[in-house]
Amino acid sequence: MAIYLDVIWALNFLFDTLLLYLTAIILKRHVKWWRLIAGGLIGSIIILLAITPMHSVAGHPLMKLLFSVLMVYTAFGYKRLKFFFSSLMTFYLTTFLIGGVLIGAHYFVQFDFELSAAVMIGSVKGFGDPISWLFVLIGFPLAWHFSRKNIETFEMVKIQYDSLIDVEIMLNSKMYSFKGLIDSGNQLYDPISKMPVMFISIKGNEGDFPEEIQAMAENPEKVVLGQHTVSAEWEHRMRIIPYKVVGQDHQLIIAVKPESIKFRKTEEVLEVNRGLISFTMQELSSDDVFQCIVHPKMMASAKQVSAEIRAG
Repeated sequence: MAIYLDVIWALNFLFDTLLLYLTAIILKRHVKWWRLIAGGLIGSIIILLAITPMHSVAGHPLMKLLFSVLMVYTAFGYKRLKFFFSSLMTFYLTTFLIGGVLIGAHYFVQFDFELSAAVMIGSVKGFGDPISWLFVLIGFPLAWHFSRKNIETFEMVKIQYDSLIDVEIMLNSKMYSFKGLIDSGNQLYDPISKMPVMFISIKGNEGDFPEEIQAMAENPEKVVLGQHTVSAEWEHRMRIIPYKVVGQDHQLIIAVKPESIKFRKTEEVLEVNRGLISFTMQELSSDDVFQCIVHPKMMASAKQVSAEIRAG
């Protein structure tokens, strides 16, 4: 059986470099390319040792651990023990992640159901049946792209999750609860009172709100032009605010002043003294993770009114 050592070595060199690169992405560390390449070269040496009299030692778990330590040290250096240990553990996490992707890709295109998992893993590391050029040219770039993009997606989801907050508003003596996203891009203010404006989507829950709110959300222009009349109790709450959207001319939206706006964050409850709400029928989140966009100024000006007591 022919063993294409150069192909297997090149694959493992790229594989190890990818693992170090993904580790840097997860840890958000700026690492020079030459350090990643040097770390990958060190990791690929274990493949060359497999054809030497040291092949039995090269396959030992302690030897593999030693090479992992050398790879991480070369790529990220050593500042303190916690820093280095975090790098090493994250490196192993990415190893299991990308290894699972490659094994899954292999079984997706390989229809030899009698091939054992041990043979597959041996192929990835350079022993047994060598990986074909098709798998190298297609499977490896796909694994690279899939792993990087999904890790970046996980990071974005985490960032968005950290920006979510529970929102409660009191309107006409009725309490409404939403999940809100604190968005620094929302910089809309009432030009007269200078109060910040928060957007709330009522799509799918129109029946829970008064008719006037539904009219403001569905077609605010009709309300502004007087084509749809609202009761006197709502008129004193309404504010007409100019609103500009990229690619469109200036528009007018309607915002209302609720009785109260409260935010529940971790163990505290915050109340906003000054704030307006603009209701809309548009979906603010395609996956319904949040229903309102919170103005960052509201968070900055909110004051703690109580703390939630959790049972120990």
